[in-house]
Amino acid sequence: MKKVITYGTFDLFHYGHLKILERAKSFGDYLIVAVSSDEFNDIKGKKCTYPFEHRAEIVKAIKFVDEVIREDAWEQKTEDIKKHKIDVFVMGNDWKGKFDFLKDFCRVEYLPRTPNISTTEIKENIQNLHRA
Repeated sequence: MKKVITYGTFDLFHYGHLKILERAKSFGDYLIVAVSSDEFNDIKGKKCTYPFEHRAEIVKAIKFVDEVIREDAWEQKTEDIKKHKIDVFVMGNDWKGKFDFLKDFCRVEYLPRTPNISTTEIKENIQNLHRA
């Protein structure tokens, strides 16, 4: 069985999230998704609309996802790849090159982002609607 892993915050789950999970699953038989914890998002300077538990449940409900784990630190990726015997690591191409060091452990794939959609843009649009 070929195992794939990807990471993300998955706040305000949208079509772009769905498409990257679908494409990630196409690289193997079993997809693990690591959802960033609230504490880790604080370290990254990200403010989420929904708490970790809600975001993790939403991701778990997606048919392409076989398992959800918690992401608490940048360094966790190497440990997760070894622990779960990962064959393919997948991230959006906005991270291109940043995880090439993982090629020592598995195949690394950077996928193009879905055009015209991002959580940041959605949040900005909501804020602008409230200001109008």
